[in-house]
This record gives sequence, structure tokens and C-alpha cells, in this order.
Amino acid sequence: MTKTKTSLVTGERVVVAVVVSRVILSLPLSLISHGFSLFLLCLSAFLVEIRAETSPFLLSRFSPRRGASSGILLGAVTLPSVMLSKLVQLTRAISLHEAEQDELSHVTMQYWAASASCCAILIYLSVIMSQAKKTESLSSSLWLTRVSLTGTVFYGVACFVSLSMISHTGQSNILFWLLLAVFTGDLCFFFISTGLNTSLKMLWMLFHGLAAVKLIRHLLCTFPSCASIGEALLVTSGLVLYFGDFLACTIAKICENLIPVDLVSISYGIKRSETGIIVQGLLLGLLLFPMVFRCVLHIYETFLRKRDGGQRNCSDAAKSILFFVSLVFFMVLAVPSWMQFVHDFHQHPFLWVLTFVFSEPLKRISLCIYWVLLIVVSVSRFYSISRSSKVERILLRKYYHLMAVLMFLPALVLQPKFLDLAFGAALAVFVALEIIRIWRVQPLGEPLHHFMNAFTDHRDSELLIVSHFSLLLGCALPIWMSSGFNDRALSPFSGILSLGIGDTMASMVGHKYGVLRWSKTGKKTVEGTAAGITSVMAVCFVLVPVLASMGYILSQGWWSLLLAVTATGMLEAYTAQLDNAFIPLVFYSLLCL
Repeated sequence: MTKTKTSLVTGERVVVAVVVSRVILSLPLSLISHGFSLFLLCLSAFLVEIRAETSPFLLSRFSPRRGASSGILLGAVTLPSVMLSKLVQLTRAISLHEAEQDELSHVTMQYWAASASCCAILIYLSVIMSQAKKTESLSSSLWLTRVSLTGTVFYGVACFVSLSMISHTGQSNILFWLLLAVFTGDLCFFFISTGLNTSLKMLWMLFHGLAAVKLIRHLLCTFPSCASIGEALLVTSGLVLYFGDFLACTIAKICENLIPVDLVSISYGIKRSETGIIVQGLLLGLLLFPMVFRCVLHIYETFLRKRDGGQRNCSDAAKSILFFVSLVFFMVLAVPSWMQFVHDFHQHPFLWVLTFVFSEPLKRISLCIYWVLLIVVSVSRFYSISRSSKVERILLRKYYHLMAVLMFLPALVLQPKFLDLAFGAALAVFVALEIIRIWRVQPLGEPLHHFMNAFTDHRDSELLIVSHFSLLLGCALPIWMSSGFNDRALSPFSGILSLGIGDTMASMVGHKYGVLRWSKTGKKTVEGTAAGITSVMAVCFVLVPVLASMGYILSQGWWSLLLAVTATGMLEAYTAQLDNAFIPLVFYSLLCL
């Protein structure tokens, strides 16, 4: 009996419960249905995680990353918690007349889309594990299935009620039209129009769920041992949400009169910045490029066979030339045309980027030169150390976290809009280089593979190297999500503070001075966690007066800040997941409350 209790209650699950409770308790009455759905999602993820870790069937089928727990609970609730925290922030903005109702409706749709993606993946995992009933207790399997099914039904009801109340003219609009329909006797028209509107929204949620299931299957099967199930769940739900949003803008342009405004949020889409459209289009284009190139290669090889009348395949040199030509054509012509269709640039998007950079040439060009010099000096130095020194890889990688602080902190304070664009450009370069490395495209593929292997550790694999992606995204996502109204000045800094300061100090102090360990099997120490929490709070004490002198809105209480920093530090201590991915998002969601 004691063993069962120990397996049910872990440090990671306790921290997740604290974070979810903090988010739910901060909700206004208008978001109660959202909080109820988050509770149901958390409960379902908890049951699925227990079942997954007690049954080896799921883990053996997908071959997740070794040395990590399933992470299903953390992966399922992270993104919905972030979106719900953003909703809380927007309700404050609306009460202050700093935001419009359209924006709240848009983020509400994003919350339900993220929740639907996670819920669909949980259902998919439950279906897979139900195939292993012969090796499990029948009563336990039946009980877990009934509870999960009940939670799914209640989740669907909460989603339907919330989506029925969304309107681009305000949530009270539906009540006004209901009263009008009662007096005019036209109730039939009211229910038909309301039901059709809600059905389209539910169909959009279903699309996100099916896309998330398809994508997580592809990721776990194509890249075995590269990620835990929880990490793949977070990446999948994030990609589906991010690019589904861009797809909604495209659909809105194609058929503006056929789709409800609050479904694709046309008015909010028009308000988007050019930088956001460029980053979204650039990343989506690069992720779609492998499929495009396979089609191009197949067509070219078919042409060669028909011309030569044999089974001739394309040579490696020809494939490389075809790859780079296709990449340039797709990213310079096709993708920018898509951007211009979605948003009125009035010029080529790349020309807009040049105009934007040279609008403040002294500041922005100087910042670019500073970044390039810092990267060249740091990478060359760390590369030589990694090849000749016995310094542990985990400590060597923390120097990159410090380098991220030196690069991003001054830019975030002085040039935040330019930093948004720079993050997108850097991430696009990383994606392109990773595609070249994985496919070993001549002449860069093999040298790039050997170079990148010098910076990997146990969390990376030969198939996919994710650490640099997670560090860059961990710093970039809080900044991107803080665009628009933001009454929590520290929220854009959550990635830089948690990874560049907290995680780095925790690792270095814990490695050198750590004695007391949080668990018998883990390496995280109490001294390291204390150093991480203390260092983040110390930097916040210095940063807050600086931000106040620059006119930032400072309404964050010190007790709530301490709770956010402590919860994030404890999550770093207990989780076996890729902390670069989860810690900044959890810290951001707590700072927004």
C-alpha cells in the first residue's frame, strides 16, 4: 500500500497541482467554465500518466526518451494554463478599457483549441493502452476508462457552453438576442443560428484535436528516443495552435463572408504586426518544406526514369543542388506570397524587414554586430573546451544560458520589437540547419553534424538535436506572448530569468556545493534549487526599478512573484522533462496572474 502512495504522489505532480490550483483560484467568475475544464483536463492527464507508467505497453510502442518519466500530466496542462493566464490578463485589460472584446474572444478560442489538442491526445493514448488489457487488472482498467470518459464528457459540455457564449460583440450579446427572440417569437431562428455558429467552432476544435493526434504519432514514430511523451505533447499542441492560427487567417481571407468573425477573429488578425506574420509564415514554410522537397524530388526522379527508360535515381550532388534551389524558391517566392495574401504589406516581406532594420540603423545594426561577435567568440571558445576538456557537458551548456542573458536582456530592454524579429530569424536558421544536418545534404550536412555533436548531452540523440531549439524558444515565447496589453512587466523576462539565471545558478551551485538531494535517484540538490530561487529574486529586485524608470507598468506583488519563482524552482528540481521547454511557460503563466 505504501508503494502505491509513493508512486502516485511525486514532486513533479505536486508542483503541477500547485500551479494549476494557483491559476484556477485566480480566475474571475466569467472564466469559471474554463477553470472547470482545466481541472478535468488535469485529472484526466493524471489518470492517463498513472496508467502509462504502470503499464509498459505505451512506452514500448513509442520508444520515448530514456531517463525521463512520461511527463503526460505536465505536458497536457502547461499550454492550457498559459492561455488561461493570458485570459485572466485580458479580462483586466477589458475592465480598464485597454483591450477589445474581439481579442478576448480570440484568446478564448486559442485556449479551447489548445485544450482540445491535449484532450484528443489523452484520448488517443487511452485507446492505445486499452489494447493491453490482458496484462492489466480488468477492474483497474475499467475504472480508469470510466473516469476518463466521464471527464471527457464534462469537458465537452464546458467547451460547448463557453463557445456558445463567445461573440465578437461581447459575451452578453447572446442574452440580448435571446430576449429579442422571445418577444418576437422567432426562437427557431435563434437556436438554428446559435447552434450553427457553435457547431462551426466545435468543428474547429475537432480539427485541432485530430491534427494533434496525427502530429504526435508522426513525431514519436519518426524520431524515437528523442522526446518523452509529455515533451512531444507540448510540442504538438503548440505547433497545432500556432499554425492553426495562421491557417485561420488564411481561411478568413479566402471566405470572409462564410465563416463567423469570432471563429477566425478577422478583426484581430488585421491588427497583427507585420513581424508576427513574417515569423509565423517563415517557420510554417520551413516545417512544410520537407514535404514539398519530397514531392519535387519524386517528380524529378520520375522525369529521369521516363527520359532514360530505366530505374535511374538522382545522384547525391544533384539532390543537394535540387534541395538548395527548392529551398530558395520556396522561401523567397512562395512563402512571402502567402504572407502578402494574409497581410497587406504593400511590398515584399523581405524588403519590409530591411526597411524595418534600417529605420533605426545605429541601434539595430550595432546590436546585430554585438550579437555576431558574442556568438563567434563564445561558440569558438566553448567548442575548443568541449573537444579538449573534461568539463561536464551539462555545465558547459549552462554557459550558453549565460550567453543568452548577455544577448537577449539588453535587447529586450532597449529594442523589444527588433528582438521579436531576431528571434524568428534565429529560429528559422536553426530549423534550416537541422534539416540539412538530418538529411546530410552535401556539402554542409556532415560537418554540421560533427560540429553539433560537440554540444549534445543525454537529452539529445543522433536523429534530432533539440537543446538549442528549446533554449531559444524558452527565451522567445514569453516575449512573443507579451505583445499587446501587458500589466506584468516581468512576464516577458520569464524565459531569460528562469533559464539564463535560475537554471544556470541551480546547476552550477548544485554541482559544486550540493550535498542534500531532493530524491535518491535524482541529481538535483536543495542547495542548487535555493541558489536558483535566490538568484532570480535578486535579479528581479534590480530589474524592477530599472523597468519602472523606463515607464513599464508594475503591478506585480512581491508575494505572488515569490510564489511564481519558488514554484518554478521546485519544478526545475523535480521534473525529468526538458526543463528549457516547460519552466519558462510555467513561470510566464504564474507571472501573468
